[in-house]
Amino acid sequence: MAGLTNLHEILGALRPSVRQGSFVYVTASTPPEVDAHTRIVEDEGVTLVLDQSVADEHGLAYEGVFGWITLQAHTSLEAVGITAAVSTALARVGISCNVLAGFYHDHLLVPIDAVDEAVEVLGGLES
Repeated sequence: MAGLTNLHEILGALRPSVRQGSFVYVTASTPPEVDAHTRIVEDEGVTLVLDQSVADEHGLAYEGVFGWITLQAHTSLEAVGITAAVSTALARVGISCNVLAGFYHDHLLVPIDAVDEAVEVLGGLES
């Protein structure tokens, strides 16, 4: 099934949902052997997104704790404007947003204490 490419249709189909848990970013030149939700390899090192409890259990340092919001709209990897639309809407109310793109959905990591407000803001984009 092809993903949506029309920004208006995408915004009408966002249906943001919250993944249960608290998530953190950790980084290392040599990544630890832990269960990670994402692994991003950069020249400077490897970034992992982990459950906060996994990072704490392994004594891994992190800055900030995040909530995970999944945009349920199935967007095409070639869709234009979705990242700009959601990050701009969240920026207007002072919520930082880290975006991870999967094949089927976009995922947003926002400060844990701003998850409910972020979902409300994103829900307002649906109309």
